[in-house]
Amino acid sequence: MGFDHFSFIAPIYARVTYSKTETMKEVASLPSSGRLLDIGGGTGRVASAIRDLVDEIVIADVSFGMLAHSPRADFVPLCGASETLPFADNSFERVIMVDALHHVINHADSANEMFRVLKPGGVLVIEEPDIRTFGVKLIAIAEKLLLMRSHFLAPDAILELFKSGEKQVRSEGGTAWVIVKK
Repeated sequence: MGFDHFSFIAPIYARVTYSKTETMKEVASLPSSGRLLDIGGGTGRVASAIRDLVDEIVIADVSFGMLAHSPRADFVPLCGASETLPFADNSFERVIMVDALHHVINHADSANEMFRVLKPGGVLVIEEPDIRTFGVKLIAIAEKLLLMRSHFLAPDAILELFKSGEKQVRSEGGTAWVIVKK
């Protein structure tokens, strides 16, 4: 097993606040009753920003180090991969993945799992750095140099991962949100 970049940066990342709360509220149709799954949620920085907008938040992440820095009293932490989520079909009213899709091993399997656990009528949001922008291309190169095995997808390629659902993309300031309604 290689170096765990995420456990190493977790103490720093835990102090970073999420700055796109208003956009996330809009694209994820929050507030909402029910459960929200934050895949790749790490230290809970996004979950902390939207905690009062849903009944329960589950944070799933492959890094024990990141999850160890999440406020466990507020969230249900789960260490696991996005390609094999341990939840029944139709378990969550909302599913989000923020700045994490480019880190997963298999994009298609992750997308299938996210859609599978989303309840009918639910909303899935993937927020990613927009690889079509120069700044994000530099980030992608830096992550390659750090051996992070990142693989960024353009918003249209992310949309293509989903075979069904009502889909749309919103882009601004180097960030893209892919929204899928089941």
